[in-house]
Amino acid sequence: MKAFRVHEWGEPESMRLEEIPEPEPGPGKVRIRNRAAALNFFDILQIQGKYQVKPPFPFTPGAEAAGVIDAIGAGVTTLRAGDRVMAMTHGGAFAESSVAPASSVFPMPDAMSFEEAAAMPIVYHTSYFALKHRTQLAPAERLLVHAGASGVGMSAIQIGKALGARVIATAGSEAKRAFALAQGADHALDYSDANWVDRVKEITGGGADVIYDPVGGDVFDLSTKCIAPEGRLLVIGFASGRIPSIAANRVLLKNMSLVGVLWGGYVQTHPEFPARIHPPLMEMYGSGKIRPSVGAAYKFEDLARALRDLADRKVMGKAVVRIDLSRFSEGGHQRAP
Repeated sequence: MKAFRVHEWGEPESMRLEEIPEPEPGPGKVRIRNRAAALNFFDILQIQGKYQVKPPFPFTPGAEAAGVIDAIGAGVTTLRAGDRVMAMTHGGAFAESSVAPASSVFPMPDAMSFEEAAAMPIVYHTSYFALKHRTQLAPAERLLVHAGASGVGMSAIQIGKALGARVIATAGSEAKRAFALAQGADHALDYSDANWVDRVKEITGGGADVIYDPVGGDVFDLSTKCIAPEGRLLVIGFASGRIPSIAANRVLLKNMSLVGVLWGGYVQTHPEFPARIHPPLMEMYGSGKIRPSVGAAYKFEDLARALRDLADRKVMGKAVVRIDLSRFSEGGHQRAP
């Protein structure tokens, strides 16, 4: 089968599209013939060697995919060959076939496309974990979502609205703010304008009850100035590139809570967790309250360009690659375009 592989730390363009043996599913796992795979910002960090998880070389990145099961490992009873599924592969998604734990594989609704299915698992599970498990977001609370046009921001806006919150989003361009509003945000602010802090205070009457921050850096620093007393600041990630710090007296004076949200790490120690939270997400999807927006779909062989566009903030919502199995012949390898 064809798979993109990383042989040394570098940029997405350094990946190689190679012919490698098809993986076999071990006990408790299934093999999926992929039709689409979704991109995440941490894929870029992992290729660069900047992510917390550093697989041994060579490795295939990619953490979420959608396709059709074609092989079942021992002990799997809830899934069958031929099932159309979405999956969190925990690596290896940028390939024609991937192996995933059965506990992280879920049937697709009949009306859902492979592209939409691939775009759903990680960001929606992350946001549900953040807003329902790590903090109990309550109806009518004021939720501030940074990077509102990103995949994870999109999911947080939609889930926040589904839970009854009043949502303010931030984004860096007029088009991205319009996108955030289309996802259900009540207000969309420009975080390149320092006045956004005052606008949050004005809109909320004092500060946001919950702040969802996948950006870090200056955005985190300013968020501490517009959080409500007893507010909860959710630390999702550091897309800005700077890991911020905070003086403990600021936490004390506002009675605020800093809440870490490392969904992937939590699932490693609680492998049953995805199966617990996926059904309520599917209920939200079925009722039209949430729906992944695929902002860009690329050919599989254009993965490096897709990741570069994601790194350059050119994608709104989720980016995916389509995997057309008929396009690839056996043998040989090529450099990523």
